[in-house]
Amino acid sequence: MLRIKWKCTKLPSTAPVSEVPKPKVENGESKEIEEIKLSVCSVDLLSSKEGQNRKEHHTDQYHGDGLIIRRGQRFNVELELNRAYNADTDKLHLDLKTGPLPMVSKSTHVIIPLVQQPKDGHWEAKIIEQNGNKIKLSVNSPPKAVIGLYGLSVVTNPLKGEGSTTYNSAKNITLLFNPWCEDDPVFLDDEEQRKEYVLNDTGRLYYGTEKQIGARTWNFGQFHEGMLDACLFILEKSDMPPSGRGDPVNVVRVISAMINAQDDFGVLVGNWSGDYTDGVSPSAWSSSVEILRKYHSTNGTPVSYGQCWVFSGITTTVLRCLGIPARSVTNFQSAHDTDVSLTTDVYFDEDLDPIDYLNSDSVWNFHVWNDCWMARPDLPPGHGGWQAVDATPQETSQGTFCCGPASVNAIRCGHVYLKHDAPFVFAEVNSDKIYWQRNRDGTFSQFHMEKKAVGHQISTKAVGSDERADITHLYKHPEGSEEERIAVETASRYGSKPEVYAVPMAEDVSVEVLMEGEGPRMGADAQLNIVVTNMSSEPRQTTLHSQAAVMYYTGVLKGALKKEQIAVELLPNEVKTIKWLLPYQQYQDQLVDQAALMLTLSGRVTETKQVLANQTTFRLRMPDLNITPLGEAVVGKEMGAKITFTNPLPRTLKNVVFRVEGLGLQKGHEVVVGDVSGLSTVTLTEHFIPSQPGLRKLVASLDCKQLTQVHGVADIVVVEN
Repeated sequence: MLRIKWKCTKLPSTAPVSEVPKPKVENGESKEIEEIKLSVCSVDLLSSKEGQNRKEHHTDQYHGDGLIIRRGQRFNVELELNRAYNADTDKLHLDLKTGPLPMVSKSTHVIIPLVQQPKDGHWEAKIIEQNGNKIKLSVNSPPKAVIGLYGLSVVTNPLKGEGSTTYNSAKNITLLFNPWCEDDPVFLDDEEQRKEYVLNDTGRLYYGTEKQIGARTWNFGQFHEGMLDACLFILEKSDMPPSGRGDPVNVVRVISAMINAQDDFGVLVGNWSGDYTDGVSPSAWSSSVEILRKYHSTNGTPVSYGQCWVFSGITTTVLRCLGIPARSVTNFQSAHDTDVSLTTDVYFDEDLDPIDYLNSDSVWNFHVWNDCWMARPDLPPGHGGWQAVDATPQETSQGTFCCGPASVNAIRCGHVYLKHDAPFVFAEVNSDKIYWQRNRDGTFSQFHMEKKAVGHQISTKAVGSDERADITHLYKHPEGSEEERIAVETASRYGSKPEVYAVPMAEDVSVEVLMEGEGPRMGADAQLNIVVTNMSSEPRQTTLHSQAAVMYYTGVLKGALKKEQIAVELLPNEVKTIKWLLPYQQYQDQLVDQAALMLTLSGRVTETKQVLANQTTFRLRMPDLNITPLGEAVVGKEMGAKITFTNPLPRTLKNVVFRVEGLGLQKGHEVVVGDVSGLSTVTLTEHFIPSQPGLRKLVASLDCKQLTQVHGVADIVVVEN
């Protein structure tokens, strides 16, 4: 990067001020100062580990004193200028650049203007302090900004006239993903989980067999000296353009490819031969630090050797280092499906002797991969949250040895048609083991099936302790349950042997979910109608398994609220409506912003084996703020508006604040209401003087922790006086 040094001649400082002023000068000195071009003498990134930036951004554990920040969150920088900044005559902006060819259109060259009121979600800066020749800026970054290493420049030029000066900061800025920011796709809404899956630099890896589970401590070391540089180096070594580094799905997929050395000179060479004489035995490693440091210091020479737990340990390090919540996961009795059949197949000849050359599918005693946490806006709602990612080179995906991110919820439901690599992970945890015998004519017949052969004791380190947590229930329904069988058969239809399971004789039953009017209201029991239709002339029966779960607006499921089984018997051509109820008491303390829920239904028709499935997203409707104009709406004449709100909950709302604004009517301001008791009504009257004629809108919103998206609007036609 070209660095230009400016010789800085400082003028006398002015006194501290709270707003950006004109320099205070006397005896004609003003003209002389204005003629001196504004330039930057120095930039202080306030990057000390003990400083406000690093503490507030949860980056104070990283080694070194560089500025390491998380996107979607404000940070401060200080500039020393050659004279006092004057907003009336001077212009100043920050320039951030990342990658070999920074471009504004690709978001890799960012121009950050100075503004009076920064908006969240934009690159903008605001002066928050001015003391003589020094100014302190508060800088905003978008929650989906490109992550990585940025060079910083400060550009100054006169508001009128030509010629700009550029100061290049000697220090760079590292921008990371932000699990603390609600609008970042990697947002994780649990502080204890963030401490575990982002900030914990040690962990436990599990191995052995399902009846003899061993555990070993692993040093992830994501904050250790050189680790951040090594992780950024891995991204640079990949073919991913810097503009793709804003999307965690892209980044995780690239990391899963780059941790193994297959086909892209990645970090670690896999070796299962038992001969490790020209490298380090996989079982000898207990830390990611030495491996990553060695890879970086040799400019990308793959390190020898690794097996699945080493690949997983390094993946955890890199993802946590970059700010993506991650954990290592061990699956016992882990299937390796080589032909995308979504079954584990064992072949025998006519005499029931194994046919070795056909038996390429295998079941590993254990296999270690990773879960990482993110929203999946590229998938249907409900498939965000934990995503499986596997850096161990087993099978290629789109021509590259990588695997994931695959939605764990999609795997659980058998939705293997959703990207990325869900079929492979599904087979690892929930495929049936099918035994085939060769017939005299060379064809094969199925003669035995094991339904519980794979995917046992799926394990990860517990949050906040060294205990083992069993997370099998996240990857599959209870073994042998109707829901688990439906998931297996749903998945198999997308495999290379769809005829393994009985094809339904008919598909003549449908299930849908309907809501009355505008849908359930907040504070009341939520009622939906499940409509099951029999289109055949024969009776049908099924059992519907229902689950209601809280959902973030990003599509991430928080957790189940209610599960039940509904037996349904249908006469020929009958349409049956079943009332489904979620009592207020079951959701009152569980909702998140937007108050969204998902109802999932699955079942199987007894007579035909038809699989039924339906997912419905709905939200609890919030009350409106009712706004009633009072008096005549005339320019320059005072009028009023009555704002009424009724608390729909049988509990007190705490610290309620109204925000009211109307362009051409009144400036935006807050009205502190305080506590509003359960089911009570609060009314306030606003007085204002319209300043512009025409159709105007008075808008109001309510802000409190228990209710979101409560607002109202009134149209007011203002006439000239």
